[in-house]
Amino acid sequence: MEHIIGPPDPTHTRQYYQTARPHPWRPTLGYESAEATPLPSQPMTSTMIDSYYTPYAMATEPLKFPNLVTGFERNPAHMSKVALYTRYTPIEWTHNNLRNYNESDTNRNYSERLRGEFIRAMRETDEKTAQGQREAGRRLGERITDLTFWRNEARTELERLLSEADLLQESRRNLEKAITDIEGPLHIAQECLYQRENRIGIDLVHDNPEESLLREVDTYRNDQQRLKSLLAKVKEQLRNLRAAQHELETEVRSKESTLGIDNMCHQLSNFSKGINYYGGIEKFDPTVSTISSWAENSNRIVQRSQAERSRSTQLRSDTENLINTVASEVWNVWSTTNNALARRAAETLEAKNKLQMHLHKVQQEIFDIEKNIELLKKAIMDKSNPMKVAHTRLEARAHRKKVELCRDNAQDRLVREVVDIQDSIEYLHRKLQEAEAQHQQLLRTRSNLESDLHTKVNSLFLDREKCMGMRRSFPITATIKY
Repeated sequence: MEHIIGPPDPTHTRQYYQTARPHPWRPTLGYESAEATPLPSQPMTSTMIDSYYTPYAMATEPLKFPNLVTGFERNPAHMSKVALYTRYTPIEWTHNNLRNYNESDTNRNYSERLRGEFIRAMRETDEKTAQGQREAGRRLGERITDLTFWRNEARTELERLLSEADLLQESRRNLEKAITDIEGPLHIAQECLYQRENRIGIDLVHDNPEESLLREVDTYRNDQQRLKSLLAKVKEQLRNLRAAQHELETEVRSKESTLGIDNMCHQLSNFSKGINYYGGIEKFDPTVSTISSWAENSNRIVQRSQAERSRSTQLRSDTENLINTVASEVWNVWSTTNNALARRAAETLEAKNKLQMHLHKVQQEIFDIEKNIELLKKAIMDKSNPMKVAHTRLEARAHRKKVELCRDNAQDRLVREVVDIQDSIEYLHRKLQEAEAQHQQLLRTRSNLESDLHTKVNSLFLDREKCMGMRRSFPITATIKY
């Protein structure tokens, strides 16, 4: 449509402004800057307006209303006729007045009835508003009671959870200390096995101490493995406790924040400061849970914490029992190995003492047989002069003359004497050989005894000084709880 009369439209500057903080329940407000065009300086008169102007594309002519003031000039006959006659009769005038009176009474009565209804409506709405406000306050009070209950439950459970976490941390430290403490006995047992490998000769046997040491090493390693497995469970439980603690802390903060908001809402009244209109706020629903789901969520968080505390308590009990069991096993295998080493050392000491006694006897026997060998040699040497005498006699009697060379009793006796002396010398030589052979055997026996004695001394030194020297004191007495 074309512009008819008047100043042109204002020029827009294209600068649009919007409210800084829009609300979900209130439409965004804004404005746009426009540049106004000043009006013309000359006054506007009727001559500037064409009353018969027909806008573009309009099909009909505009209406023309009669003018009683200027109409006489246009239609004098009609205006003179109108001036001679009245428009209404007295009855019509009276009826009009009565109608006005009745209409006034009717409207006044209706207005009075409306005023009564208005007062009743105001009273009813005031009472309904007050009742609704009281009901909202009562519900807010109930909500504050529920919030306070669950806040206290979560806070109490958080304190219990923190105490349980501290106790479980102490159990974790005890487990780590127990694993570390077993390293000492394990190293000692392995060192004892290594030292006992230095035994020599016949003493390098698979005896009871060696079996006890091997069993001790296996026990220590198995105990360490059990402790490490339980330590992994304790660490996992600590992570679960921290997760439950995070949920409880978040729950307590949320409950305290909500409790502060609801307390503020519960304390608001019609005369409180800061109350204001927020258009469309009743249509905005930011809730994400219902009463049942809210209570179930709080109950779930508390129950999860209680379940984690129960598992933590069981783990602490298992930890204490396992540490005591491991300590008892360590002490038992330690004592068993010590007793086996002590018995073996006593057996070795007894064998050493017997070897020393036998060595002393053999040494004495060697000394005695050496004296006998000397005596045998002297006896053989002593037979030389009688042999010479007998030989000299026989040789001298061989110079007898002719028939005097008689084989008489003296000749026979001299011959038998020589034979007897030779037999005696041979017999003494045989005895000397036997004595010398026995002497060599005694020397070998002494050497064997000395070697075996050295072996026993070495074994006794290893078992009593090296092994039992390291095992005189139990290295983890603090772990055992009686």
